[in-house]
Order: sequence, then C-alpha cells, then structure tokens
Amino acid sequence: MSAPPDLPEIVQRAFDVSRRAGYVSFCRNETGRLLAALAATRSGTLAEFGTGCGVGTAWLRSGIRNGAHILTAELDARLAGAAAEIFEDDSQVEVLAADWSTLMDKGPFSLLFLDSGDPESVRVDAIADLVEPGGIVVLDDFAPCESWPPVAYNRVDTLREQWLTDDRFTAVEVMIAPDASAVIATRR
Repeated sequence: MSAPPDLPEIVQRAFDVSRRAGYVSFCRNETGRLLAALAATRSGTLAEFGTGCGVGTAWLRSGIRNGAHILTAELDARLAGAAAEIFEDDSQVEVLAADWSTLMDKGPFSLLFLDSGDPESVRVDAIADLVEPGGIVVLDDFAPCESWPPVAYNRVDTLREQWLTDDRFTAVEVMIAPDASAVIATRR
C-alpha cells in the first residue's frame, strides 16, 4: 500500500518502510493529522507506546517544533528496527526496541500517544502520572459510540469510560472518521 501524495515527506517515508516490512496495521491519516496538530502545541518530551513501523511517530514528528523530542517504544524488535530506519538521522526521535514500560522513568511527557488495543496497558491509573500537568494523552482505535456508557462489542467499554470520567483529566471523544474516534485527555 502506498501513501497518498499529499502527506508530509517523513510520513510518506514511514509508509514506504511499513510497506517493505509487510506491516499493514498503522496510524490512520485522520489520526495522524490530529497528532501532528497536537504535537505542534507541545514542547519537551512526547512519547508513543507501540511504534509499529513508525507511521504514528512520523505524524508526531511532522508536527513538533521548538526542540521537542519524541521517545517511542516497540516490543517487536523487527518493527522497531524498521521504524528506527526512518529516523536514523533525526536527533529529535528515539526509537527503542522495548516494552513501553521502559519509558516510565523518562517522563513526565507533554504528549503521550497510545493505542487502545491493549486495555490493560493503557488504563488511566497506569498512565496518569506519566503525563505532566497540561499534558495531553491521545488514545486511538475506538469505534464511535453515541450511547452512555460507551459500548463496544456488545459490552461496556470500560477503558473509554475510565478515560472520559477520570477526575485527573479533562477528556473528550472526537470522531476522526465515520468509523473511527479518538479520546483526547488533558491532565489537570
């Protein structure tokens, strides 16, 4: 799969690396544009848990400014190696072949991008102290839901419910496409 031509060069490069690696699970362009816009408002250290082949990281990189730095961790060493190839000459991005928990002592982060696919890893209680006051957490890969409590796969989506109701954050769910939403939570 090739990326559309209107993408930032770093994102195009990430799509090319992802394709060569045979990796087809990556950050949607709609989510990526959201990440780039949010990254442009941040300074300090941004982080991503679950790099894959680096498409989400590339979107973050396309938005950062003012000497911000991105740390990203991918458990699969082969995927982390592919992502590292994208940023090999970029001092503002560090790709680690490691579990996300290795980043726990490198915060607090001004922006943290998480995939909601592993609910145990992204529970509010596990993440809250990793984000600085005023910092932003972005969780993607939700299906839009108009009901409350939110329901996914015929059961209450407790992960989404936790993030939207936790007193440590001001949070909102935003539709990024007709079939996809993200939760954006700002640390109080």
